[in-house]
Amino acid sequence: MDLKIKRFMCGSLLADGYVIYHKPGGDCWIIDPGYEPKGYIDFVAEQELHVLGILLTHLHYDHTGAAENLADRWDCPILMHEADAFVYRGRVDRMLHDQEVLLLEDEEIRVLSTPGHTKGSVCFYAGKSRVCFTGDTIFDTDLGRTDLPGGSEEEMIASIRNVVDLWENDITIYPGHEGQATMKQVRKYNTEFIALRDGHER
Repeated sequence: MDLKIKRFMCGSLLADGYVIYHKPGGDCWIIDPGYEPKGYIDFVAEQELHVLGILLTHLHYDHTGAAENLADRWDCPILMHEADAFVYRGRVDRMLHDQEVLLLEDEEIRVLSTPGHTKGSVCFYAGKSRVCFTGDTIFDTDLGRTDLPGGSEEEMIASIRNVVDLWENDITIYPGHEGQATMKQVRKYNTEFIALRDGHER
């Protein structure tokens, strides 16, 4: 059964959050709910979904702002990579680790550590459905900034070369801002990805 993806674009920074599920009445995960909980609440009710938890790609508020509200509403956990959880001022119920596997029915969602934008930035990779939720690590035509607290251009370079560049061309990325893209498109149009991959500055 194909993975269904509902995208929400919220707040002044137009951050993308997602509900992922397979069928109405089934389980779902919520990824990076930003400022406005109502859209998520209405959609989950409309589809009669059971929320397994809130997955956070990193600690910035435009990706976490509605997490506690939603977690309280559905009595579900908030999950974040340990490197960000240690400095995050909000609630984290479970710390994630690199290569950890979460389940959505028969779909494996692998946690991939991709530091650079923050120390604990991660991507959520669903190989069976050929999709990856990339937060602020990589977008369709550029990469996340590394000049904020916890950011590191050196770590971003390593994440691009050792993780992202391993994804095959048919993988579709769903980033934390902007639109989705296949890795084939990323390799053609994302000049910052190309630069770091090839050993240049962006």
